[in-house]
Amino acid sequence: MARQAGQAALTPEQVTDFEGRYQASLTEGYEANPPAERGESPPQRGKAKQSPARNLLDRLSRHQQAVLAFMYDFQVPFDNNQAERDLRMVKLKQKVSGCFRTADGARTFCAIRSYISTARKNGQDVLNVLRLAMLGRPSRPPGVQYSPTPG
Repeated sequence: MARQAGQAALTPEQVTDFEGRYQASLTEGYEANPPAERGESPPQRGKAKQSPARNLLDRLSRHQQAVLAFMYDFQVPFDNNQAERDLRMVKLKQKVSGCFRTADGARTFCAIRSYISTARKNGQDVLNVLRLAMLGRPSRPPGVQYSPTPG
């Protein structure tokens, strides 16, 4: 609603309200998933093994700012679907081929996929962008300045 109303972020009151709800949810989760206790068997080294639910609660608690980043800045997407789509082709290539034969081959594949992904995200025609790259005139997203690295 805030985005449709033209706001760039939530009001401080809304942020406080949602952070309070987040904390209440964490508290409820911690009450339902108490920490693991060691049994009466001989003492073991290290921490007691936690349940997956408790591990998730700990992670959500430690990284609250990152989890709620979309709430503080509307430029941050709510989900990570784009990142997952970007990784999909790498995993598909591994599945089909079994592996990359060399580290250089993997880096080259990732560089090309990154170039294609950037072109798509900027609304550029992928085939044209690849053609220009092969002609030695790589396309750059609008507003990106190029400064060659000395060396």
